Amino acid sequence: MWCRNLAWLFKVPYQLRGSTRHRSLWLPHDRRAVPVAAARWHHTAPESLKCAWQLHGDHLELRYENTLMRFDFVWLRDHCRSASCYNAKTNQRSLDTASVDLGIKPKAVRVDETTLFLTWPDGHVTRYGLEWLVKNSYEGQKQQVMHPRILWNAEIYRQAQVPSVDCRSFLETDEGLKEFLQNFLLYGIAFVDNVTPTKEDTEVLAERISLIRETIYGRMWYFTSDFSRGDTAYTKLALDRHTDTTYFQEPCGIQVFHCLKHEGTGGRTLLVDGFYAAEQVLQQAPDQFELLSKVPLKHEYVENVGDCHNHMIGVGPVLNVYPWNNELYLIRYNNYDRAVINTVPYDVVHRWYAAHRTLTTELRRPENELWVKLKPGKALFIDNWRVLHGREAFTGYRQLCGCYLTRDDVLNTARLLGLQA
Repeated sequence: MWCRNLAWLFKVPYQLRGSTRHRSLWLPHDRRAVPVAAARWHHTAPESLKCAWQLHGDHLELRYENTLMRFDFVWLRDHCRSASCYNAKTNQRSLDTASVDLGIKPKAVRVDETTLFLTWPDGHVTRYGLEWLVKNSYEGQKQQVMHPRILWNAEIYRQAQVPSVDCRSFLETDEGLKEFLQNFLLYGIAFVDNVTPTKEDTEVLAERISLIRETIYGRMWYFTSDFSRGDTAYTKLALDRHTDTTYFQEPCGIQVFHCLKHEGTGGRTLLVDGFYAAEQVLQQAPDQFELLSKVPLKHEYVENVGDCHNHMIGVGPVLNVYPWNNELYLIRYNNYDRAVINTVPYDVVHRWYAAHRTLTTELRRPENELWVKLKPGKALFIDNWRVLHGREAFTGYRQLCGCYLTRDDVLNTARLLGLQA
């Protein structure tokens, strides 16, 4: 889709696939020297259809089970996992990539039922498990999902009956922590119940899964309607759905909210799965999805209140996708903080506005709105790269505390517990 304009970065040019650079390669399994130009499929055994391969002038083509893969020879040398090329204790590459001859070709190739063997001109032997190659090839990655998710609207989420995790279980057991993180990874939101309603206890809760990210708002913050900061959030007004810190070059990954006190009415929290809305755009108007994923915009935060003086600018498209499989990983949506659009030529601007309107319509559909009343003792964790939040107007005194968490550390905790993240 949108990555088609970048396809040349990831494909072997057509004219190179049929390269006629003649060089005899010794093929150990049939003991014959075969010119590169005479490339043909070789099977691990005459009757085997599970694995077959053939050599070309600049790459190896390998079919294993249902995946057809192409590997550049430099890539095959660079990723060698032998003891001299890769430190298995530190999981780091030892081979100096810049030392690999860009014109390198294997002297011999052999494939058995589980392993690819390559002998290089200097006699070095590289071995690759076929399963490893499927997992780590470009073609294999295109078929994989980096982050499994369940997209939801309000009804889908309610029917799923996703449980909150008790604070004690969350803090003291791996089972409770794993359940919480699984909910968070799948839905982009997760709740912890029975939290002592203090900033200090909320801080302990947050540190269970991540380092707390210190920002211009501090480390742990109190949140009231005293207009102590130059932001609409510090009022009693309603807030439309948005993601936070779009004006950071890397928006904060996770946001934690804990309502410590509310003496009044209103103030419900609005949650919308931005990825669910984006998926509707992709299905209905793929060209508009593509535009939203390609056009870079500026978001800006200018503050001059009391001792707080800040001018932040973040640049990026509204939708951010992995180019190899078109998987959405970040939505940057905040109409309050979007700066002047001066990074888009005039002949694209109108189409961008139309695409933005389509996405906004999906985000504002009532059936996509999940409304939650935050009360003392219930902490909410939000994936700020996926789920938009807002609130209704309120009366009386309302105090929240919270923080931002570093996304890398949350995902690290999840992976250590055996979750895909």
